Amino acid sequence: MNPLGRLIFSILLLSLLAACAVNPVTGARELSLFDERWELQTGAQHYAPLRQQQGGDFVLDPELVAYVQEVGQRVAAEAPRQLPYEFAVINSSVPNAWALPGGKISINRGLLTEMNSEAELAAVLGHEVAHAAARHSAQQMSRTTLVQGAVIIGGVAVGVATDRDDYAMVAVLGGMLGAQLIGMRFSREAEREADYFGTRWMHAAGWNPEGAVSLQQSFVRLSEGRDPGFIQGLFASHPPSRERVVANRRLADELGRDGEIGERRYQRMIARVKALEPAYQAHDEGRRALARRDFDTALAKAEEALAIEDGEAIFHALKGDALASKNRLAEAEAAYSRALARDQGWFYHHLRRGMVREQQRNFSGARGDLEASIQRLPTAQGHYYLGNVERAQGNRQRAIENYRIAGQSDDEAGQRARRALADMGVR
Repeated sequence: MNPLGRLIFSILLLSLLAACAVNPVTGARELSLFDERWELQTGAQHYAPLRQQQGGDFVLDPELVAYVQEVGQRVAAEAPRQLPYEFAVINSSVPNAWALPGGKISINRGLLTEMNSEAELAAVLGHEVAHAAARHSAQQMSRTTLVQGAVIIGGVAVGVATDRDDYAMVAVLGGMLGAQLIGMRFSREAEREADYFGTRWMHAAGWNPEGAVSLQQSFVRLSEGRDPGFIQGLFASHPPSRERVVANRRLADELGRDGEIGERRYQRMIARVKALEPAYQAHDEGRRALARRDFDTALAKAEEALAIEDGEAIFHALKGDALASKNRLAEAEAAYSRALARDQGWFYHHLRRGMVREQQRNFSGARGDLEASIQRLPTAQGHYYLGNVERAQGNRQRAIENYRIAGQSDDEAGQRARRALADMGVR
């Protein structure tokens, strides 16, 4: 090895040795290129945008959301590593749950309806708490960085950088790290650790560890049946196995099968969402019809869902999308307004009403909607249509700024933005 090569090797070796740390949960020494400050900043930065991107917060049943948060905080209180834990419920039928670094945890409505007891809910949330507490995302990022980031080419070391099927093919700008973190497939060892410590903590919080056993048994049955919803959601990043069932059963035997199951309480808390499953199924079928450009079926499915529950904002948004696709813009705007009256929090309702208002040349109304959408989640569509508004009102520089942001995307909105810039004589 030449002198430069030896120097680079020595620097990398010293960096790796300095990066070894003691895991706060397992007590093992491990490679850690990302410290707690990175975890806290990453979780805080990406938590709200990722919830927006995944479907928005579930707001129809605040009592259910508070209940999930209460169970989560009870489990998290037993973890040896105290983080600013937060728990959210996302309004998506895809059965999934995920944890960002720093204790930011979400569970989808679609997973809540697949479980049978409070103990099973505590097991899921305990598993995600354990992923956050045991620094599994930071571990995986460290491994990935070593493989992909510390590359030596021509004697030059490149250092470590520390820095869904959705509703309208919305191109999200600047969210790659967060999406990578929640889609990350953990190692088998990390999954075993999350099961082991999550089950211990849910038991210490007062629940029967049998919930962790029955939960994994259900997941194995669904995965063997190749349920497509689960493959798309939870199983993609948390694959179940009979090995995990056996390990959970062994741990439950060790801990003792005492504590709460909470089946009746859980079923009471999810009763409203369970009763609305036909409406959510109609909504999801309508979304699929919209994707294949069957606008009449999409509209019919929206009406079917609304006949069951008028208070769910996403049903009104589906109706708006179907009407907009049929060029019934005034009716679409009214549907989006009804969605916003029920849920102001999700970017999509603001985006879509802003788009139809721009097409109707209601520029002042469109600007407010599009700015509200971008504030919640920056998208190529939001910036492109806001560029159109600014251009129509003679605000050339602001139009250029928005088109340039939108033009970073490779989707249709990005292509339109680049054409608009060319038409304005801007390179």
